[in-house]
Amino acid sequence: MGQCSTFLYSLHWSFSGPESSVRRFSYKDIKRATDGFHRIIYSNSHGAAYRARFQDGEVALVKEVKDLNQGKDNFLKEVQLLGQLHHRHLLALKGFSTGHKRLLVYDNIEMGSLKEHLNDPLKTPLNWKTRLQIAIGVAAALEYLLLFSNPPVYHVSISASNIMLDENYIAKISDVGLINSVGANVTVPHSSNSEDCMDHTFGNLTFQLGVLILELITGQSSENGITDLIQWIQESRYRSSIQKMIDPDLGNNYDSRELKNLLAVARLCIKSGDKPKFSIPQIFRYLQKKAENTCN
Repeated sequence: MGQCSTFLYSLHWSFSGPESSVRRFSYKDIKRATDGFHRIIYSNSHGAAYRARFQDGEVALVKEVKDLNQGKDNFLKEVQLLGQLHHRHLLALKGFSTGHKRLLVYDNIEMGSLKEHLNDPLKTPLNWKTRLQIAIGVAAALEYLLLFSNPPVYHVSISASNIMLDENYIAKISDVGLINSVGANVTVPHSSNSEDCMDHTFGNLTFQLGVLILELITGQSSENGITDLIQWIQESRYRSSIQKMIDPDLGNNYDSRELKNLLAVARLCIKSGDKPKFSIPQIFRYLQKKAENTCN
């Protein structure tokens, strides 16, 4: 992690207590449940994620971890720490495997990813209120990960591909990692460098949140047209072409003022770079307030 990893934070861990709900799965069972690791949901630099259906009918997301080179013991520590993360908008860790691959097993994902609901014509289109709630939920989870999780998070990836939806269309972030474990310690930012490190972290996540908001409004995938979307929102006259960019699935069933406000948030998030003008908590509170005003 470079300058972001300059002193050690002592960590004592155990598989006793509440975390005992995180259980070990056999590699054989996971391989069968994922159809030989062919049911890919998404893949990025942190590893691939698969849809798994176990013999008892349970549906889960399985992540293959590729960036942990510190040995089996430290992988188990990573599992322990991930099992301690609890938030309504985070996909909960339920198990792991240390067979031929290092695998993490997450909660039920019967409804699939946000990307599927935005792009699959066979899926029921998401209404405006649901899209707004997804943006708020993701911002809430980011606030928790950055400010309240212990140890702090070192990587989070948010996109329509790795945000899962539960049966009530509640958004769940699935791609989360913690500070890299070394021995019995965990590296965390040193105070002399933490400002630059956190600026970069906040800036990166703020940018990703802005892109996600654009995906929710336009229905377009950032994986295919991220450059076009970013160029459009950065244009000084972007407001003149808003109607052309709105997801046709929304029809006219949205609040025009809300949509423009949300676009303004996306624009600020994307233009801020490594020095965001607004923090994730500020963005979350703003979105939450707008939603509350809508309900009143």
